[in-house]
Amino acid sequence: MAAEHSATEYIQHHLTFNHTASGFHLDTFWISLILGFLFAGTFALVARKATSGVPGKLQNFVELIVEMVDAQIKDAFHAKSKVIGPLSLTIFCWVFLMNAMDFLPVDLLPMIAQAIGHYGFGMEPEHVYLRVVPTADVNQTFALSLSVMLLIIGFSISAKGPIGYIKELFTAPFHAESLPMVIILLPVNFAFQLIELAAKPISLALRLFGNMYAGELIFILIALLPWWINWVLGTPWAIFHILVVTLQAFVFMMLTIVYLSLAVEDH
Repeated sequence: MAAEHSATEYIQHHLTFNHTASGFHLDTFWISLILGFLFAGTFALVARKATSGVPGKLQNFVELIVEMVDAQIKDAFHAKSKVIGPLSLTIFCWVFLMNAMDFLPVDLLPMIAQAIGHYGFGMEPEHVYLRVVPTADVNQTFALSLSVMLLIIGFSISAKGPIGYIKELFTAPFHAESLPMVIILLPVNFAFQLIELAAKPISLALRLFGNMYAGELIFILIALLPWWINWVLGTPWAIFHILVVTLQAFVFMMLTIVYLSLAVEDH
């Protein structure tokens, strides 16, 4: 019972956010911000030092990512936009980096945070919390997906104009020739449009959150096992998780491109 209680406390501690009194998740915010600056700084550095001659390994790697993202945009987005390229690249790289925090040893950053809290601020280690995977926080994934929803609305208004967008809200997907049927279908069309619009950010957020939360929880459970079982189970799971981390970033980017492509097309 003591071991079970200890394991339960261990899991609860690792699944508790470092938050303010108002509930704001500080660990999610700061880790996401640092990773965002890391991505932007690395790509900016490579862009400034880019050469047309023999590129270095980092430039080759960055160019590979840019070309991959560009190929997906050309296949899925058929309109012209100066925003879609940088947006898609940012989504893929940023979400990948946030997902990849799952590869760090489960106890590494929390133990560093506990040491800083204890020796620097006199806090009890058991009261210092840190979750290192921002995308395992549903608030973060919904913030990303709601941003995509706002972009969908913005792209639609930009492509069709305010009047055209409002008209689409009340005339699609069902159409009618007679005025009475048009009036009858107005609330039906509007309800379907709202459902479609709401379903996109919900599916984006919950898909990413569910996969990353499950991955984080499995790593925590593996960490509870003896060290030799930890290595035996943890290594293949980490290798498999590389695919999950990359795939989730790719899916989030691709769905964003597809949703924005649909937003600029006429029904």
